[in-house]
Amino acid sequence: QVQLVESGGGLVQAGGSLMLSCATSGRTFSSYAMGWFRQAPGKEREFVAAISRSGGSTDYADSVKGRFTISRDNAKNTVYLQMNNLKPEDTAVYYCAADSTQLSTRAVTATANRYHYWGQGTQVTVSS
Repeated sequence: QVQLVESGGGLVQAGGSLMLSCATSGRTFSSYAMGWFRQAPGKEREFVAAISRSGGSTDYADSVKGRFTISRDNAKNTVYLQMNNLKPEDTAVYYCAADSTQLSTRAVTATANRYHYWGQGTQVTVSS
């Protein structure tokens, strides 16, 4: 079992930046590939970014490529999402999630049902 707690959300103007953090506890953090997802009002949850167990592989949704960066610090049991050049369409609740199914230290997945552990979410609001 692993617990995930997101932080760092808030209100920012378009073009601004935020860094989200997701602190974990429980089993060994390096056992999990990690991902960020988001859900806007009235919309389905969507994939944002993912990082492998080792941190050596990443994947991004096309809508955030070049603006968002996912990273992890296995010594601190934390995954981060640096968000730059934010747009109003980035407004959503952002969730971090842990995937315990990856045997490879380099594999990542954008598939939500591969992630068995989820945080409670943090709100990001981007004003125009």
